[in-house]
Amino acid sequence: MPSTAPDGRAGIDAGLVRRLIARQFPHWADLPVSPVERDGHDNRTYRLGETMTVRLPTAAGYVPAVAKENEWLPRLTPELPVAVPSILGTGIPGEGYPFPWSVRGWLPGETADLAGVDDTVRFAVAVGGFVLALQSCDPTGGPAAGEHSFFRGASPAHYDQETRHLLSALTGQIDVVRAAAVWEAALAAEWRGSPVWFHGDIAVGNLLVVDGKLAAVIDFGTSGVGDPACDLVIAWTLFSGSSRHAFRETVGQDEGTWARARGWALWKAMLLLAQHLDSDPALTADDHRVITEVLDDHDRLSVGGC
Repeated sequence: MPSTAPDGRAGIDAGLVRRLIARQFPHWADLPVSPVERDGHDNRTYRLGETMTVRLPTAAGYVPAVAKENEWLPRLTPELPVAVPSILGTGIPGEGYPFPWSVRGWLPGETADLAGVDDTVRFAVAVGGFVLALQSCDPTGGPAAGEHSFFRGASPAHYDQETRHLLSALTGQIDVVRAAAVWEAALAAEWRGSPVWFHGDIAVGNLLVVDGKLAAVIDFGTSGVGDPACDLVIAWTLFSGSSRHAFRETVGQDEGTWARARGWALWKAMLLLAQHLDSDPALTADDHRVITEVLDDHDRLSVGGC
């Protein structure tokens, strides 16, 4: 299982993973270990043999997700329409690595790219169906939105100060007057619903596609129980036109929830734009696209459009 992915980020490398496995799961010690081709930010992930992965937090802030996912993914799995990670083992700190970690089943598929999806509307409906199925899971005892979810599922007001700083910093780069109106609308649309399960990061890197169809959803590290608005952001980050309409029609949700979703999308896109401006023209262009489409959607809806 060769991989060209760089190794050693956050002080974690394949050698460390081999030592942890040999010490704590010796029955798997002879299996090859290699970094996955596309790694996330919060965790490092390694292939372990042909059917497993090892997932290790890169910093203390991501550690709460280990116990949360290990407890709740097995409970949620039977209620969801596509595969999610299976937990095969929980590791403890060792070999100089300070955090708990986990062994999971490998899920085949490529990360979502509409260029490889044969029917974008059907794909949008499938993603929307997953969001609804997750919301329908019993929230009793589930982890309330908060620090462990990086405040996904809570009010976007948690990021108010940062957002206002970004609005000031991006003056001249985006239409800050229209952006401020989107943000104010998100804050005004206070969530008053009953808590439901949310994923917290429904994004292209966490949707796996096989044969052009949604096959799995991964990375529940920011999941919890609260306001589902954060799970609608993909309406702008991935979908457009008929696929966005299909996603919106599938998930439903009231206008206040969509207003908060636009706030979440705007905050994240501005944050990324500020990071990418001087370093990555392609990502900068995509950040601009998301912001523009969020602003346009807000303007259409504010005058009674659809």
